[in-house]
Amino acid sequence: MVIFFKSSATSPPTTVYMGRDKEENEDLIKYAWPQDIWFHVDKLSSAHVYVRLPDSIKSWEEIPQPLLIDCAQLVKANSIEGNKKDNITIVYTPASNLKKTGDMATGQVSFHDHNKVGICPAVTSSVLILSLKNRLKERENVIVNRLNKTKVEKEVDHEQERVDRLKAEAATRRTEALARRKAEMELAKAREAEKAARSYDSLFSGEPEYNEDKTVKELEEDFM
Repeated sequence: MVIFFKSSATSPPTTVYMGRDKEENEDLIKYAWPQDIWFHVDKLSSAHVYVRLPDSIKSWEEIPQPLLIDCAQLVKANSIEGNKKDNITIVYTPASNLKKTGDMATGQVSFHDHNKVGICPAVTSSVLILSLKNRLKERENVIVNRLNKTKVEKEVDHEQERVDRLKAEAATRRTEALARRKAEMELAKAREAEKAARSYDSLFSGEPEYNEDKTVKELEEDFM
């Protein structure tokens, strides 16, 4: 089962989801989408929480703080150890940066690039705390309760979802390629028409030059 939430920290709301157990977390690591960002309590056991970035957010580094805080609070609330402690650190990274090797325990991950790992801002009483380590001081029940009201659990066929996503992405690329080709053809056609118009105009726009050395007869012949 995958558990889905809607964060109203953005408009429209952003999809946030997590696995129900460590076995489900393994599937999420394998099947996460390119636009998914992973959240976890640093150095403690917790749920693997993902946010699926909308098109309006182009990079994991551009996630607005309210959305980061929602995800951090959800992670803390779903960590047996982390939920009991104050001043914990929540890390996040693109799902593509997660590193999984055969010797790792179920649900355990590392990172390909530690420079692509961020730390969620700390928050207490809805006030941002810019501490040295940005530790999450305490659980904010207002945030967690708001997210839990949107909670939906459902079975997900990850492989079928992956196939459907790849087909949709391929269809989008084809549509975009056709649109670009059509625009290029229309531009080329317009340029040819403009070139032809200039060539046609040049045949008739020039007036004969008056040459005092020409006879009247020669000038007449110029217009025949």
